[in-house]
Amino acid sequence: MRGSRSRSASRVTKATSSRSAAASRALQRSTRRRTMASSRRWTRSSKAPSVALIAALAFEAGCAAHSAPRTRGPRAVRQLAADLSPIFDAPPMAQGLWGVEIRSLDSGEVLYALNPHKLMMPASNMKLVTLAAAAETLGWDYRFTTAIETAAPIENGVLEGDLIVRGTGDPTINRRDARSAAVLDEWAAALKNAGIARIDGRIIGDDNAFDDQVLGAGWSWDYLQYGYAAPVGALEFDEDNATLSVRPGPKEGDAAVVELTPGSGLAIVNRAFTGAAQSADTIEYSRRLDRAVLEITGSIAADAQPVAREVAVVNPTVYFAQALKDGLAARGIPVNGDAADVDDVAGGPDQASRRTLATSTSPPLSEIAIVLMKVSQNLYAETLLKAVGAAKSGLGTTEGGRLAARALMTSWGVPERGYVQADGSGLSRYDYVTADMLVTILSRMAKDPRHHDAFLATLPVAGKDGTIASRMKGTRAEANATAKTGSIANVRSLSGYVRTRDGETLVFSILANAFSIPSATVNWMADLAVETLANFTRK
Repeated sequence: MRGSRSRSASRVTKATSSRSAAASRALQRSTRRRTMASSRRWTRSSKAPSVALIAALAFEAGCAAHSAPRTRGPRAVRQLAADLSPIFDAPPMAQGLWGVEIRSLDSGEVLYALNPHKLMMPASNMKLVTLAAAAETLGWDYRFTTAIETAAPIENGVLEGDLIVRGTGDPTINRRDARSAAVLDEWAAALKNAGIARIDGRIIGDDNAFDDQVLGAGWSWDYLQYGYAAPVGALEFDEDNATLSVRPGPKEGDAAVVELTPGSGLAIVNRAFTGAAQSADTIEYSRRLDRAVLEITGSIAADAQPVAREVAVVNPTVYFAQALKDGLAARGIPVNGDAADVDDVAGGPDQASRRTLATSTSPPLSEIAIVLMKVSQNLYAETLLKAVGAAKSGLGTTEGGRLAARALMTSWGVPERGYVQADGSGLSRYDYVTADMLVTILSRMAKDPRHHDAFLATLPVAGKDGTIASRMKGTRAEANATAKTGSIANVRSLSGYVRTRDGETLVFSILANAFSIPSATVNWMADLAVETLANFTRK
């Protein structure tokens, strides 16, 4: 095999040294045949892209960009299509589906398209729709507010009744930048300034700014226990994630020691055990849909450090109220009552009878959106969609947000049947968009001076940060391409901007659906396409 590859490399070197168009075309045909042959071998026998497939595809796209004679105007665009076709026509994706559109930002010229109007699942590229709707409806300076209220009297340092925390959906009261601790510090100080040293009542969470539909339509049941599928509510603490901590028992064979943050609403069934020293960590956790029970299985080595996992809570409102109760107690204000959801409290005080003791204001949308897009934070997306609905129509619901987003998309020329939105994050398998629609959104946001700077600042940068920090390194796309990724089972997406050799900004959307090959291969193929765009020139 080594000798065969050496002879092939020799033929390639001789072919590329020729400047004739005929030799270049012959080289491309030869490379295509090698690509097809190697990819057939790969699909039968390997779980990763074969070296031959990677080399063949990279060579064919790269050699045309670097070695072939340069062409001008329309011929350059035709050459770009010739460079991209081997990537998207590669046999490993023959049973899958690509949806691709590449458009010049300035001129609007479509340089390449493959199934651009076919409806496809976007995964987290749905966040592009949600953020566009939030920016248009709420504005980049929008901030969420959370209030601490009561209708009870204060006597001799004691609040003789319930303390109410009323939310509007602030997703940022969490451990990022230690903001949850800072907010609890502020609230405890405000209560002490009001003369409260003890609370003889409950902590009640008022989440009525949003409806009680906490999970998205079309979310897969088998990931609902994971932190990235956390329930959405008008009160959200630590991104509605409880921390599951697992540490070894005293000796091998003993039960592992398991702890879960209070207020999660989950009972624990611990089937995890302590394994031999130096053994692998096989801890897993699962949740049944019909019961709020978290089952822990697997083993942790006897000499291992504790491991932590993020678990989605059951009721975000109760979780918030419990965190507030515990936080106040830790800051010297004990609470004698329980943590409760306002929906479960009979005869509680109405809004008119309450007075405000403290408030908290979130960072602006411009900062929230950076976490939303670079980290691909699903809870932020679901929260923003409901906030859009509340602002637009008074309905703090996913449906209210969808209606507002649809009105915006229609005004931007997206056909009524041109997409389907089931949630804000893209976790849903009921979401469908087209590559053309996403390119339209990206173009609109980049061209609008109200949105340009703030929107572009939210996108991950190739080879530098966010979800593409490790991708496209060492290429012309590194520190150049900015794009939103998307990832659910058998779905990958990448949509954003890249500058060509000429400094022209191209807007692209690359959607992949219904594939059975490893997702890493699909990501690599999409990256190769973006690298090809970065090498494009009209000169």
